[in-house]
Amino acid sequence: MKRPSVTAVALAIICIASLVAHPSAQGRAENPPAKELHAKAGNPDSENKRLSRTVRDMAGRTVALPDHIERIGTLGAVGVLNAFVGLMGEGGKIHNQMPASFRTGNKWRFQLVFAPQIAEGPLFEGAGSELLVESIIMAKPDVCFTMTLETARILERHGIACVYLQWVNPEDIREAVKLVGQVLDKEEKAAEYIAYFDAKTTLATELVRDIPAKSRPRVLYGNPLSLSQPHAIAEWWINLAGGKSVTQRSQPGEYRSSYNLEDLLAWDPEVFFLGSPQLADELAKDARYRDIVAVKNRAFHYVPTVAHTWGNRTVEQPLTVLWALHKLYPNLLSKEELAAEISFFYRHFFLYEMPDEQISQIIEGR
Repeated sequence: MKRPSVTAVALAIICIASLVAHPSAQGRAENPPAKELHAKAGNPDSENKRLSRTVRDMAGRTVALPDHIERIGTLGAVGVLNAFVGLMGEGGKIHNQMPASFRTGNKWRFQLVFAPQIAEGPLFEGAGSELLVESIIMAKPDVCFTMTLETARILERHGIACVYLQWVNPEDIREAVKLVGQVLDKEEKAAEYIAYFDAKTTLATELVRDIPAKSRPRVLYGNPLSLSQPHAIAEWWINLAGGKSVTQRSQPGEYRSSYNLEDLLAWDPEVFFLGSPQLADELAKDARYRDIVAVKNRAFHYVPTVAHTWGNRTVEQPLTVLWALHKLYPNLLSKEELAAEISFFYRHFFLYEMPDEQISQIIEGR
């Protein structure tokens, strides 16, 4: 099986080298502690900022903003939105803590690594995603991000700047990143990310180019016990990584979010991308699944959650593709090569120097 041409690899290396050389990649961000953020809440200069510029969000709304953003709120898809902010190296400006559903267990532990001050931040949402408007008004965020248009409209009526982001198709990531870069005055960082995104997806395409369709493994992402696939974007990254998603329909972009046991047995996946080792143990014990190739071979891989779950919508998607490719074809992308990509990504974009032990845990989905 051929690796990509020297020219293709060289182009990817040049792209990465130009990113590494950028001064913004040096060192780790000094995030303001939570106490400092709360102190600013009583600062008249912070509260009376002049709205001096506007942006047009992904719903076509014109949103007025101050020149300098110091306090950011995230509402709804908080994990996804915090990752957008962290990507710009601005995690220290997120003001609100994550809703209760994100604070159980240690799945979301990296959110507190990238933005430790949110542990003491105000709650902007209650049970059942109830919008705590009074809490948001009192916190005086300079801008909020949401993926729910109704939330944006409610906050607009209360005089709070709220930018709506949309992510329906894989290509929406470019426009969303550009918009966040514009809001946070990080246009250059946004352009660097888009270049990185394109370089890594091109590299993956080159690596699996010569693998015949009939030789590509049948892959299932999600929870075979609940018979569900959590997000359509998995059809995109599984394909780029050289797999064949069994939940993808004949039309591009269409997938089965749910299915039945008969479907699963007929598909007979060769590889499972799962959420946890515990799920793998349950599958191995359930007699209904024992004849599936992936179960027979214990071909289980555990999808990481860092800023967000890699298998769902996240700005970490280039790493998702490379991680899945490594799991399917370790001869084409080694663990050492993948580890180097992970290290670069979080150092350059999130301004976090990730220890080798953490990188290894991410690769193994632990």
